Amino acid sequence: MNTFLDHQNWRYATKKFDATKKITAEDLDILMEAIRLSSSSYGLQPYKILIIEKPDLRAKIQKAAWGQSQVVDASHLLVFANQTDITDAQIDDFFENTSKTRGVAKETLAGYQGFMKSKINELSGDAKNIWNAKQAYLALANLMNAAAELKIDVTPMEGFSPADVNEILGLNELGLNATLLAPIGYRHSDDATQHYKKVRKSKEELFITI
Repeated sequence: MNTFLDHQNWRYATKKFDATKKITAEDLDILMEAIRLSSSSYGLQPYKILIIEKPDLRAKIQKAAWGQSQVVDASHLLVFANQTDITDAQIDDFFENTSKTRGVAKETLAGYQGFMKSKINELSGDAKNIWNAKQAYLALANLMNAAAELKIDVTPMEGFSPADVNEILGLNELGLNATLLAPIGYRHSDDATQHYKKVRKSKEELFITI
């Protein structure tokens, strides 16, 4: 079987982590780079990823996540937080970075810069918030795929109170909103769900060829 598919069959939403096992700094750096290289609409990456190391913060977040043990037992806890807005200044920063990275004059980018601003500024505040959150999901997918290749477990979690996590981490003041939690680490041998067969729709049910 294709190696990528092997990794996908290996991974699952881990219910119980082994709190004694920690991800190495080298592997964590690979996962961070995988997130950094993720695709996003226009390439804007309108989100931040917080790596929560402090036990007291993780304990508070656990309460906001309905007491789920993964939040505190995993090696690391990542919080994907989308920007609640996209400003012209942030778009200008993106094109400044593009100019420096690709070694092109900013003037040659002005047309696309104006187009991007016009399209994004058409969106309402709520629409921007939702659109930005969708971009964070793309970054999560890259994390999950890279982690599976390293045989590192990830539990993508929407089961938490974003408002409470925002307050705990002071995200409102940063113009951010907690979108997803992603505990990462190593499955506990006692986690029976790792032995369950993966339940998915068949190709015939899932795909429509037109």
